[in-house]
Amino acid sequence: MTCRAWATMRLVAICMATLVAGLAQAAELKVLSGNGARAAVTELVARFERVSGHKVHLEFEVNPGVKRRIEAGEAFDVAILNSPVLDDLIRQGKIEAASRSVIGRAGIGVAVRSGTTLPNISSVDAFKRTLLATRSVAYPGEGASGIYFAKLVERMGIGNEMKGRMRPMPAEYNVEVVARGEVDMVVVVASRIAGVTGVELVGLLPADLQTWIGFTGGIASNTREHDAARALLKFFTASTAAPVLRSLGVAPFVE
Repeated sequence: MTCRAWATMRLVAICMATLVAGLAQAAELKVLSGNGARAAVTELVARFERVSGHKVHLEFEVNPGVKRRIEAGEAFDVAILNSPVLDDLIRQGKIEAASRSVIGRAGIGVAVRSGTTLPNISSVDAFKRTLLATRSVAYPGEGASGIYFAKLVERMGIGNEMKGRMRPMPAEYNVEVVARGEVDMVVVVASRIAGVTGVELVGLLPADLQTWIGFTGGIASNTREHDAARALLKFFTASTAAPVLRSLGVAPFVE
């Protein structure tokens, strides 16, 4: 065998060894996420898979639903949830306290079907008039933004008038029903509206009525893929993730 042939074979062997080593390091992660930042989480996970080589199995559900699954012992590697929900799971020992990573936050927004006239929500009085003129309003029946909105309607003194117009929905359908024309309007965390075809964001609630929903990630206490899970959260909170978050309705956390 010539020196050149031997060198070529050695180079191929090194390349193969490097490839196998890379594949051996690739991990499969299971991520449980609330619905609020669905579009942003989906996009960032896809980008993370491309640059890391890891595979992510992503499941969405309303935050209380994710919490129940984790409390019942379901295996997962990373959870992305509203801050109070994740903090309670930390207290229970289900999520590592040291892994707590603040991703960002989003305010409550209003959306209508694309192509329809945008209602006026520029002030408290304007928003109240818009609600009273609307035939039906969807909101997540079990989600944090929906619970807040239902209480807000009572606080605004229009609970009785709105009773027949309120449409509590499962989190995975509350925006989509507006896109299909089944409900006139949706009030939900604004980041949930991002990326849904057929709806248009009217805007955020007036400042006097607004609240902010935080999105926080954490690593399962019993994960076997700690390094990959930590890499995912680092990716979500890196400065390079900020433009993606902003474009999909989430204000990134800045220390």
